[in-house]
Amino acid sequence: MATQLTRRRRRVKHQWSSTEETRRSILDAARSVFGRYGFADANVAEIVEMAGSSVGSLYHHFGGKSELFVALWEQHRDAQQQQAADAVAAAAEAGETDPWELFLVSTRSFLDFSWEHRDLVRLFFDGDTPTGFGKELSDWRRATISSALKPFKTDDDAIDRVMVLTFTSVLGEAGREIARSRITADATALADNVMRVLTPLRDSLTAAV
Repeated sequence: MATQLTRRRRRVKHQWSSTEETRRSILDAARSVFGRYGFADANVAEIVEMAGSSVGSLYHHFGGKSELFVALWEQHRDAQQQQAADAVAAAAEAGETDPWELFLVSTRSFLDFSWEHRDLVRLFFDGDTPTGFGKELSDWRRATISSALKPFKTDDDAIDRVMVLTFTSVLGEAGREIARSRITADATALADNVMRVLTPLRDSLTAAV
């Protein structure tokens, strides 16, 4: 016979599960509606109808339309980072120790992810977004690349800044172009070409020191 504590734990677990399911349903619907109309023209009522939820539930879980958009971005960002981390971990487990090669593994994961989730890449990078979101996105991209390139810092701060700016621009634009590709073959070919120029690009920048 279940004790009172056991029943309470089951109730909390059920509530947590229901909350997560509601959030996931709203985010899935937001992905579709934002992708179709952009941020400004997206209708909250359509999002909650598609999610089988309510306007009150959306505001309870996310706070509003802008916050929902940002939550969708954060979900996308975290999934991309996790996929890259898994790819790097797999390469390291297979015996790869060269930091640059591991950086390339992470980069290829990012490019592949850009195609696999092209609707969101087009939304976040090319679509209509909330006020201030573009700067948040730009700052995140630069901080991510800066962190990834730390093992390759030179003795020249100016060159290091140029390297970060260059890779941020190259990879950001590459992800956008891949997301705009019409078919998988085109996206793959573009990703292959980007990967081929990264090492010569790094070498040319560091040679300036």
